[in-house]
Amino acid sequence: MTVDEAARVPVVIVGAGPVGATAALLLARHGVRSVVLERHRDIYPLPRAVASDDEIHRILQAAGVGEEFAAASRPAKGLRLLDARHRVMAEFRRTEHGNHGYPQTSMFDQPELERVLRDALARRPECELRGGVEVTGVGPDTTGPVRVTYRDDTGEHELWADAVLGCDGANSLTREAIGGAWEDLRFEERWTVIDVDTTGPVRCWEGVDQVCDPARPATFMRVSENRYRWEFRLGEGQETVRELVAPWLPPSYDGDFELVRETQYTFRARVADRWRSGRVFLLGDAAHLTPPFVGQGLCSGLRDAYNLTWKLARVLQQGGDERLLDTYESERRPHARHVVRLAVAMGWAMTGGQDGAAAIRRRALAAACRIPGLTELAGRDLSPPLTAGPLVRRGVRRRLAGTHCPQPWVSVDGRRTRLDELLGDSFAVLTASEPGPSLTALAHSLGIRALCVADLGDDGTLAAWLRGGRADAVLLRPDRVVMDVVPSGGRAFTSTAAWASLLHTTRSPVPSERTAPKSLLRSTTR
Repeated sequence: MTVDEAARVPVVIVGAGPVGATAALLLARHGVRSVVLERHRDIYPLPRAVASDDEIHRILQAAGVGEEFAAASRPAKGLRLLDARHRVMAEFRRTEHGNHGYPQTSMFDQPELERVLRDALARRPECELRGGVEVTGVGPDTTGPVRVTYRDDTGEHELWADAVLGCDGANSLTREAIGGAWEDLRFEERWTVIDVDTTGPVRCWEGVDQVCDPARPATFMRVSENRYRWEFRLGEGQETVRELVAPWLPPSYDGDFELVRETQYTFRARVADRWRSGRVFLLGDAAHLTPPFVGQGLCSGLRDAYNLTWKLARVLQQGGDERLLDTYESERRPHARHVVRLAVAMGWAMTGGQDGAAAIRRRALAAACRIPGLTELAGRDLSPPLTAGPLVRRGVRRRLAGTHCPQPWVSVDGRRTRLDELLGDSFAVLTASEPGPSLTALAHSLGIRALCVADLGDDGTLAAWLRGGRADAVLLRPDRVVMDVVPSGGRAFTSTAAWASLLHTTRSPVPSERTAPKSLLRSTTR
């Protein structure tokens, strides 16, 4: 079939929810144009996702909306486990200053987040959003451009894309197009979700409550100033909303109480068995479904976008090897599967059934929560390191590989900024002391920056992080994952050839708007 060059675009994104919109903005930061196809003409007005972590706030910072998200969200103190009488069994605290530079948990209203993202899309000439359209086909899967067909009020249309990102949800047409099927991780429960707006004296704390009640497990949280959410596992009875939320309100409360939404969900645990076919990729709910018990559903989707977009931009614009795109699924699928399994385990521990085994689990959970230090350990980041692969050189002396570099505030040449804004969109080398000749030569050959953390004017976070990881230097990817490590006493990265071929540049790199002024950067050529 002949390709209509007038209808050819670098990337088509199917779905303009938070994952699709964020992917478009991240691609735009690399200078990659995209067309986003969305069936709704405007933002879906009802709340859905309500929680994110500091890693996700960092990704939104990279997408250019970090400050706007901060203004639209509020920090949460963490998670409490309550018994059936609403007595506190355990409390897992979350700090307002996480490893990524933001509150470890933030509450938000999804329509507000989507408005922030839509406004940002409108400001980016690289992004074109087409709403009110129905995507009817993706494919065929060939080595050439991918054909995407859609219809709107004016008729049938087609686009030809160098890559397609399927961000089209659990019933993904894109997943069907690539022949993907679900791997069922054996969790399925019916819950009712209730969102309420009220100025009444709702009994709550500034975090999430999980009621570990075998008869009626529930989750409760304050989302914003007057917005609250309850989630209840469905039982046999047909209680009213006011009856369900009565334990959180004064007796016979008759003040303002606006029911924003009441809906039923089936919480499932699934991971797609394939995330890619050629240049067609799955992201977000198209690739994985998780129960909400650790608040990681949307978070996993935005991690997908951050992991894939820099690799795709490098292949499309800088001559990166096509094998670079293989690392998307090999890195993200095990990570997402781990998070889904964690959510399932937490769900069964806190709410799992009404039989004798469930009672034993809850007693064991209550006893475990009394172990000194366990609640502090459980309150740490839920995102595990990436597994070893071509872009993660794990090893006994490379304990930092696959983890994220912290993001403190830094001060260079009198300018105070966050670390990622200083580093821009490129790779970077961070060193514990002045970089030696081998590191300087490597940085120069790759066209990246070598920075001594002692010169960054932070609060000592980076130096302590390197010492704790017994590292003299680390190589950071554009998504701030540690790719390789020079162990203490080492002189150079020992696996350069293994990953350099994937990143080989055959054309001049497209300048990034986030490249910091040269005065802020240590020279790599001295």
